[in-house]
Amino acid sequence: MKQVRFEFEELPYDTLSQFGLTQEMIEDLPMQTLEAISHGKHSPVLPIKVNDENGNTVTDRSRFAFVRKENGEADVIFFPVLKKSPLEKYNEEQKKQLQSGKTILADSVTADGRKTKVFVQIDTETNQVMSVPTQVIARNLQVLAEELKLSNAEIKVMQQGEPLTFVMEDEPVTVGIDLNEKNGIRFCQGDCQKWSEHTKREWDKYTFGCYGCWVMDDDGCLDYVPEEQYTEELWNEQKKSAQRNMGAGLHK
Repeated sequence: MKQVRFEFEELPYDTLSQFGLTQEMIEDLPMQTLEAISHGKHSPVLPIKVNDENGNTVTDRSRFAFVRKENGEADVIFFPVLKKSPLEKYNEEQKKQLQSGKTILADSVTADGRKTKVFVQIDTETNQVMSVPTQVIARNLQVLAEELKLSNAEIKVMQQGEPLTFVMEDEPVTVGIDLNEKNGIRFCQGDCQKWSEHTKREWDKYTFGCYGCWVMDDDGCLDYVPEEQYTEELWNEQKKSAQRNMGAGLHK
């Protein structure tokens, strides 16, 4: 599979700024997040602002991902947070499975009218319905089966949306299909419950960058505060963060 890589100097900052996401805000994201989105993965759910037809500013929350246009230029697509997932095309059993957090196999129709099988999953952070053709993940499942010596029955369990737990070096490890991952498969140290709990991205309450700070509230929502708008609390937290980083450097 061809590796997608976006360099920071080619990112569509003009388009991002139309949605209230400045270059400074993007550059202040944690390094692991920047690395992920530079490879085409979805961003965390971030605040966006757009102007409606009456010139009013509307605030919302959305993920985004970078894509490559036919002419080779980088572009961006958004995945806004929905109030509920659009599940009209699925039967009651499929809806129940999707709403419980499982990945399912479902029928789909391609743009040219052909029927195909896809893996379907709800993004719990946006309620968007994600779907990926089975062929995209099938090869990765085959490689996984060969490496871990998994049986056809065990692979079928994963294809039905259930994570699989096995022991590696005397420790439980769980693997399952997760369409949030670039290759569609996610590993987790621990059992199935641990795997299921690992759905939200882990962030510190305060993530300081060069120009400002990303702050996570009690509900896990992220908001950006530029340095010129820091409160006394944020200045104090920045000092604590600098001291912790300095201490960590001294103890390396």
